[in-house]
Amino acid sequence: MNANLLRQAAMVLTNLLEFNSPADAKLSEFFRNNRELGTKERAFVAESVYGVLRRLRYLSTVAANEEGDPDDARKLILAWLVKVEGKSIRELESILNEQQTEWAQAIKAKSTENLPLAVQADVRDWLWDKLVMQYGETEALTICRSMFEQASLDLRVNTIKGNREDVLKKMLAENTSNEDIIAITPHSPIGIRMPNRMGISRHVLFTEGKIEVQDEGSQLLAYLVAPKRGQMVADFCAGAGGKSLAIGALMKNTGRLYAFDISEKRLHNLGQRLKRSGLSNLHAQVISGENDQKLKRLNGKFDRVLVDAPCSGLGTLRRNPDLKWRFEATDIAELNVKQTNILARAAKLTKAGGRLIYATCSLLQDENEAIAEAFLAANPDFVLVPANAILAQQQINLDTGHYLKLLPHLHGTDGFFAAVFERKAA
Repeated sequence: MNANLLRQAAMVLTNLLEFNSPADAKLSEFFRNNRELGTKERAFVAESVYGVLRRLRYLSTVAANEEGDPDDARKLILAWLVKVEGKSIRELESILNEQQTEWAQAIKAKSTENLPLAVQADVRDWLWDKLVMQYGETEALTICRSMFEQASLDLRVNTIKGNREDVLKKMLAENTSNEDIIAITPHSPIGIRMPNRMGISRHVLFTEGKIEVQDEGSQLLAYLVAPKRGQMVADFCAGAGGKSLAIGALMKNTGRLYAFDISEKRLHNLGQRLKRSGLSNLHAQVISGENDQKLKRLNGKFDRVLVDAPCSGLGTLRRNPDLKWRFEATDIAELNVKQTNILARAAKLTKAGGRLIYATCSLLQDENEAIAEAFLAANPDFVLVPANAILAQQQINLDTGHYLKLLPHLHGTDGFFAAVFERKAA
């Protein structure tokens, strides 16, 4: 760490604090434009800016001057180093100018007793109020604090090309000093978990298509779809296709799997992954929206329809801490309309006796249970199928009730929600 690196990190953070596009995209662009930075320098920039985003409300509070202004990004990074990372003034003095040293001393002396709970939770008031209403103050605070941690790196073993035992054995052989931190996932039968700092994109297992990066919660969602050989399955909001690929592998490369999305770019990315995967049963198709005419001919054809709906993403705050500052309560209401409409359209694709799976990576009932219950009320030809029963049938020992509800502090995954509906046989 040096003065120039602190300046560069502050420059990146200033850009990120505009909250006008995803933080990871902006950070990637910065690294592309500054290729001279070494691995350790990149790590400092990434860790410091993400560290500030995770604790922004708290750090803004401790960095504020008498006028209440936290001043600038350098001050926020100093607050992170001193208050979160526990750095002493002596450790930092060689890289600080006189003004910055004064900032650091004032920040270190600032009392953090009796801070409002929303500040301790590091979320906006509207989100804190919603979480308290759902979980109560104690668990809401625990959930928010669990989001301060960096997520692990979860891998899905592609069973079309390999098995978990062999992949794990190879990884442990390559990382003899890290045996205790490379392990199988607690619930997914095809998952491996390791520290996030371990790069994987150039690993031979990745380039050969034997592994994919995928959170364990997302892997479990494929098991909740529970596709059978030879079935017709649709991933209605496929995105870059991680779940589509997992479902295709569970189908043993049989049947027909459609990956629909409105983004040609995202489906192009799926195409790259599809080549590695060895799957031949997956067909990607761009649609203009839920009312695209080409969907009409597929009404009532599918055994399984997955709707991984557009959502706030508030279950992924360990990876995307900027989301809690980019979303307002009014954005959630707009998403609810979209979620309701997409689910209603996807229901038409589901055949009698077929299943419709609704999922989000949100923590909020507004996007989860409320949408599921409203759907059941409006569609008496569908019934809820208990998620715990579906997982038990596949020897997955995870019981969160009739809905799948995953939380970082309880399950080590991103926050996930899923509900399974079955269309009554005619």
